[in-house]
Amino acid sequence: MMGSNMKLKTVYICEQCGHESPKWQGKCPDCDAWNSFAEDVVAKTTGRKQAGLQRDATPLLQAEENEDRYATSMPEFDRVLGGGIMPGSLILLCGEPGIGKSTLTLKVCEKIASQVSSVLYISGEESPRQISSRAKRLGIKNENIQVLGETNLENILATIQKSKPGLVVIDSIQVVSSGEMGALAGSVSQTRYATEMLMKYAKENHVPVLIIGHVTKDGNLAGPKILEHLVDTVLLIEGDRYQNLRLLRGLKNRYGSTNEVGLFEMTEEGLNEVANASKLFLEGRKEGSFGSAITATVEGTRPLLIEVQALTNISPFGYPKRTASGFDVNRLQLLVAVIQKHLGLNVSNQDVYVNVVGGFRLSDPAGDLAVCMAIISSLTKTPLPEDAVFAGEVGLSGELRSVSQLGKRVNEAEKIGFRTMFVPESREKIAPGKMGIKKIPDLVEAIKELNLSRRAKN
Repeated sequence: MMGSNMKLKTVYICEQCGHESPKWQGKCPDCDAWNSFAEDVVAKTTGRKQAGLQRDATPLLQAEENEDRYATSMPEFDRVLGGGIMPGSLILLCGEPGIGKSTLTLKVCEKIASQVSSVLYISGEESPRQISSRAKRLGIKNENIQVLGETNLENILATIQKSKPGLVVIDSIQVVSSGEMGALAGSVSQTRYATEMLMKYAKENHVPVLIIGHVTKDGNLAGPKILEHLVDTVLLIEGDRYQNLRLLRGLKNRYGSTNEVGLFEMTEEGLNEVANASKLFLEGRKEGSFGSAITATVEGTRPLLIEVQALTNISPFGYPKRTASGFDVNRLQLLVAVIQKHLGLNVSNQDVYVNVVGGFRLSDPAGDLAVCMAIISSLTKTPLPEDAVFAGEVGLSGELRSVSQLGKRVNEAEKIGFRTMFVPESREKIAPGKMGIKKIPDLVEAIKELNLSRRAKN
């Protein structure tokens, strides 16, 4: 329990950025979020300050991590983590309800259970019977996984200290509460305190701890932003819960890169890795249809072929509509203005709809050229070549800018079976192959190369 030199005080904490205020405010002065302050109770020290102990520092070059990671034998998961789970790390896995957090966690537990003494799965939202039923449905048969239903932090820590597992899973951190804190479970102070105690245990015992967290309706991590600063790794599962594709992203990783992405597919047996993501995105593509273009994007170190669809239609209103799914709407408006200005195509009276197939979100600037070509194809009602791939960033003058890792994009397109690729001028040398590379300086040259200029004028 709290000592005599501790007392409680009421503060208001912004749930978006963690800013503390002695009184409630309608708008956060740090992140400008509205109605984001929540009342909380924190402990305040009133006693004398204790004298610090002198400790010896370690030379920088001798303090590197030499421990071996726990590989999960799931390349998609290990790639995002930087090679596997690091002993003593605190990992936060978050995502929308029903996206597959618990399913993926059970898969990870099965892979790690054969490498450590035991795996302890602590759930505060589901009973052990529910978790066991899901594990049987997923085909998990490893008996080295222990299940506990508990929400009290002190009981959890005591159980962990006694059983000494090789991996601890907390599902989820928002329902864990401590008797040391006077706030309700799920509050800012409870969530932060529970995370701090679990982090302390992980570092002192060199045991990895994986905690599952909720996200808000805006896709942000529920609770204070300081929770992201406490953990070593933040993993986010993205995707539409009504579609099969799931993307695992590393938003933060102290032991690896945050540029990697893992691809999974939700099946009856749980989340399975996607062996050939490009073919998955291109499944069901209609032959000879206009308004469809293929682009080569790069997620981390992985090249992917994505289909971009566009639809133009005369607007019945004075102000045409611009809508995009999986693509930035502001970027779409910019590209439409470039087409209108430099190609002489009348898009001012057209509603423009853009869709990235498969639920994928295209943020790579190299997708600009494919979006423009799909819009022009729909506007002129002319199909683009089925064996063509488009990759290039479009500038405000209609010029094409070079893109990074062009060689990887070309190799992926050639592997799938495409024969032509339209790219901007680049200093990167590309190994000769069966792929025909057509370097174009701007959009005007692109529509000339595809014989769209004459149809556009008509």
